[in-house]
Amino acid sequence: MTINNERDMDGMKLAGKVVARTLEALKAAVEPGITPAELDALAGQVFAQYGAFSAPRDEYGAPVNVFISVNDDIVHGLPTRRPLQAGDVVCIDVTPNVGGYIADAAVTVAVPPVSPVVSRLIACAEAALTQGMNAARAGRPLSGIGRAIETEVAQRGFTLLRELQGHGVGRAIHEKPTVPNYYHPALRKPLHEGLVIAVEPMVSSGRSGRVQTRRDGWTLATTDGGLAAHHEHTIMITKGAPLILTA
Repeated sequence: MTINNERDMDGMKLAGKVVARTLEALKAAVEPGITPAELDALAGQVFAQYGAFSAPRDEYGAPVNVFISVNDDIVHGLPTRRPLQAGDVVCIDVTPNVGGYIADAAVTVAVPPVSPVVSRLIACAEAALTQGMNAARAGRPLSGIGRAIETEVAQRGFTLLRELQGHGVGRAIHEKPTVPNYYHPALRKPLHEGLVIAVEPMVSSGRSGRVQTRRDGWTLATTDGGLAAHHEHTIMITKGAPLILTA
């Protein structure tokens, strides 16, 4: 999607606002004893306040309002009824449809007390997202986003989950272009003003960097049991720093 009129801008800003409000509510609710299923129900309540609904449910038939992935689950985790415990790593991935506009963002939090490794892992994903967004400017090549993310993750000593990547978003969840989280030299086409993309590095404390699908057919997890962290924002490309729509 490319934003080139006020209607699209307003629509994407509202979708981004719903994402941000939902993430705020769910982050505040994460504590020992709460279940991912209860967090999912809370997300549904926030969506209802804005007339929003789950885009993954609408487009792909996902049986959830939001995806919640715990520990070695990376993304697309189906919310379970297992109570969260101290030390759990929890990724919350929110993608609502609001009046035909879709925004997408994710955050990873940990249930206290948090180990030093988990703190560094989450900080790595956050920093990689920041560096990737900083590289996303009109006139610069798409490959620069992945180069920035890959460099940051390597410097922090964690493993980049290269099989998973960002994407265009706006009218559908997954639109062109794909946005790899690593340097792909063939992606030389420059980014253009108004383009809407989701930048989403996913990193692991493990070493294999490989991904597997759980028996539920949805949840993607690390193959070696490494903990995972995932941070994401939907942004609009400008000549300067991108506009973060889901902040």
